[in-house]
Amino acid sequence: MQNKGLVKLFALLFGLVSIYQLSFTFKANQIEEDAQQFSINKIAETEVDYDSKRSIERLNYLDSLKTQEVFNIGIAAYNYDEVKEKAMNLGLDLKGGINVILQISVKDILVGLANDSKDPVFRQALADAEELQKDSQNTYLEDFFVAFEAIDADANLASPDIFANRTLSDEITFDMSDDEVKPILSAKIDESIVSAFEVLRKRIDKFGVTQPNIQRIGNSGRILVELPGAKEVERVKGLLQSTAQLEFWDAFKGEEFASFLFQANEVLKEVVDTSDEVDSDKTDEDSISDIIGDTDAETGEDGTVNPLIDLIRASGYTGGPVLASFESKDQQTVTAYLNNPKVRALLSPEQRYAKFVWGIPQIQQTNEEDTQSIELVELYALKGNRENKPQLSGAVITDARQSYQQNGNPSVSMQMNLKGAKIWEQMTGNAFNTGGQIAIVLDEIVYSAPGVTSGPIAGGNSEISGSFTLNEAVDLANVLRAGKLPASADIVQAEEVGPSLGQEAIESGMKSFLIALAFVLLWMIFYYGKAGIFSNVALLLNILLIFGILSGLGAVLTLPGIAGIVLTIGIAVDANVLIYERIREELYKGKGQKEAVRDGFSNALSSILDANITTGLTALILYTFGTGPIKGFATTLLIGILTSLFTAIFISRLLIDWHLNRGGKLEFSTGMTKGLFQSIKIEFLKKRKVAYLFSGVIITAGLMSLFTTGLDQGIDFVGGRTYTVRFAQDMNTEEVKTAVNDAFGSAEVKTIGSANQLKISTKYKVNENSAEVDAEVQEKLYGALVPFLPDETSYKQFIDAENNIGKMYSGKVSPTIADDIKRSSVWAIIGSLIVVFLYILLRFKKWQFSLGAVAAVFHDVLIVLGIFSIAWKYLPFSMEIDQAFIAAILTVIGYSLNDTVVVFDRIREYINEHSSWDFAKIVNGALNSTLSRTLNTSLTTLVVLLAMFVFGADSLRGLLFALIVGVLVGTYSSVFIATPIMHDTLKRLDKKS
Repeated sequence: MQNKGLVKLFALLFGLVSIYQLSFTFKANQIEEDAQQFSINKIAETEVDYDSKRSIERLNYLDSLKTQEVFNIGIAAYNYDEVKEKAMNLGLDLKGGINVILQISVKDILVGLANDSKDPVFRQALADAEELQKDSQNTYLEDFFVAFEAIDADANLASPDIFANRTLSDEITFDMSDDEVKPILSAKIDESIVSAFEVLRKRIDKFGVTQPNIQRIGNSGRILVELPGAKEVERVKGLLQSTAQLEFWDAFKGEEFASFLFQANEVLKEVVDTSDEVDSDKTDEDSISDIIGDTDAETGEDGTVNPLIDLIRASGYTGGPVLASFESKDQQTVTAYLNNPKVRALLSPEQRYAKFVWGIPQIQQTNEEDTQSIELVELYALKGNRENKPQLSGAVITDARQSYQQNGNPSVSMQMNLKGAKIWEQMTGNAFNTGGQIAIVLDEIVYSAPGVTSGPIAGGNSEISGSFTLNEAVDLANVLRAGKLPASADIVQAEEVGPSLGQEAIESGMKSFLIALAFVLLWMIFYYGKAGIFSNVALLLNILLIFGILSGLGAVLTLPGIAGIVLTIGIAVDANVLIYERIREELYKGKGQKEAVRDGFSNALSSILDANITTGLTALILYTFGTGPIKGFATTLLIGILTSLFTAIFISRLLIDWHLNRGGKLEFSTGMTKGLFQSIKIEFLKKRKVAYLFSGVIITAGLMSLFTTGLDQGIDFVGGRTYTVRFAQDMNTEEVKTAVNDAFGSAEVKTIGSANQLKISTKYKVNENSAEVDAEVQEKLYGALVPFLPDETSYKQFIDAENNIGKMYSGKVSPTIADDIKRSSVWAIIGSLIVVFLYILLRFKKWQFSLGAVAAVFHDVLIVLGIFSIAWKYLPFSMEIDQAFIAAILTVIGYSLNDTVVVFDRIREYINEHSSWDFAKIVNGALNSTLSRTLNTSLTTLVVLLAMFVFGADSLRGLLFALIVGVLVGTYSSVFIATPIMHDTLKRLDKKS
């Protein structure tokens, strides 16, 4: 081998750099453990809200180290921020946390740019664009333009009633054409999305999560947010989706509406009385919006129905701004009642523009034993106006910070600019003179409505007080300081993993990894003797390099990523097996050891490169089309291919040459494996018709199942919400399914992993992405599962999975996102087939080779799909078709091609070496000569996959099962499908080609 010194230098440098990179990970983990212990020592469990206080103490501890030297390695010193930045990033599935895709509402931005225009064409175009989006790959703005032109060809975007308004007068004039207006609107939309991105980034920075990731996704208005390690996912979702629309309104006194409520109740009696005549096919939402549907009105003792009064749980206090208190479950009904035109007609002229708004829900006990409670929410009436604009908005806020009231309760202090300070002084002065209150409203919720008791407030200082927890006050200050979002942000895709599930994934992943590694190391020594030790050294260096490069690149290590690393072990072994088998062949020819080693490495190089390039191409396509964990899988696979080539070709050679130059001997076999497979002469081509028939039967059975039973499509492809819930005891899935179906109408319930862990999926309100609907679905799930949970398990305990009982994982994909994922998955598979076909055509110069390889790949994919279709109802683990399954299919394609290319390489070699042989003899000879390598590689890869399947995480079992089936089928197809098809279509081959 030439340039041994250079190889040694590279190996040493790569090894040292990898150790250097990984040292930051070990140091960061140590510091974070110290921070956690510090918070535990400082805050006892007996303190109120101890968990939140510990979290703040932990963050304060880490903040104190941001500029302090915490790690010195001689050549340089690093503070905590620098250490954390260089440490390996753990993905959501290993660390727990939340991963969401937010859709910034382009519709809201357009409405804002049009000054809330009521133009009928504009409004209809907005609605039509939403419908088009369900089956469109265009952006919302592009579909809006299509819809606008379709409604009225004569309509103009630059109409004074739409975009040629006062706000955009400097950029859009009424004489502009639509083609001139479109790029201006596109630029404005982009500016708003950039603004939203910056607002979200500032909020996340203040939240205190280490190594957050936030990025825009193309020009779709979608923003990806990954927060590994975030424990309070409900708090995070609130932080991300809050628009922070802060408003200050004058509030009416509650007693001013006492007579109105009774009058409204009388009017509603007549409305409710007509509800029986309404078409029963109407939904609850339609009924409520019509004020005639399903209500919670109760019958009084005298038999009368009081639709509104009977819902009141507490009256407002004299002189205060609260009209009354209701149960939170009745909010939607009461709001609909109060906005009914007949009810609003009862308002006096002074109350004409009254705006009814709710306060923060509060839990109240209903008996002295504190065993029962209800959630009450207060109703306020604000002094609205014709424009429905507040007297003062949050745009005037220049700073906000968490503070405390005199009674010690958390609050939020704010500072306004000069313009805001002037208006605030006027508002507080009026309130002081009239004895009124000012309601502080954030995102349509009244946080507080204090009176002014000491005269006008000058200087622009104000405070929001309410029944805050410390975390709520901190978050509120953060979102106000970061600013409001320019439009609503809905979560269209989400994945939440509990920290305990992440820890379990790390433990199971490491266990399976070590078991697989131990087997491979022992097998290589068993089969190749002392030479196996050298390959093992190269393999261990390979693993070190993979982790070091991942850390250096800042890549995220995920559970599929660990699977990719384990699969890389198989790839690395394959390269060594190819080399060692060729060396054994040279030794059987009677060559000396050094000559056999030289020729063995040289002859194996072509097969190794071809096999790894085809696998690398499929991994590259997977990286291009994949997202999140799947991209992590592809990343580790790509890195593993490169490091495997380096260690197998150079490091193994270096170690073997070193040993031989010292006078050592290498047999590349042991007493049990010497001569194994050497004398085998199987007539493979004679068995091809039986193989065609066998494969045809299996594929036909699979296709019949695919067309009848179908596949178990996961939410990635159909949309919906899914939850993994752990119970205290083994569960009967049918009983749970009955309870969940009662709540959602339809749901899927299946065991995942152990019998006390269920996966529950539902499409209930799948097209609605608001935070309110997400919370509603979660509450319904809790309500359905309460009978199966330990006594007195609260909703919060269920959501936080206290004591490992409750919601361990949740995922959500909107139908629009699901369509995008499905489409990109199909393109990934088609793209990989096209690329591989062209590569093999380029390498072997005959289209018959490409046809054989691609036919084998089709064969393998159809069989894997067929087996999944047949077996998903019967096997005790999830076999959903999702992004992970697509990763498995592409890996199967890569593996199948790897095996096929090795055989094709040997056929090409035999054609040149044995020009007098019949072509069938060449093919059979090539297949026999590669049989040892094929079985060795397949066996080691299978054992690695089986170790992960048995000992790894439940969430990976479907992916691993697909890979196991794929390895078995891929090994079979390279011998009995790809090669025979190539032989049959080629007919005869010019022996000199």
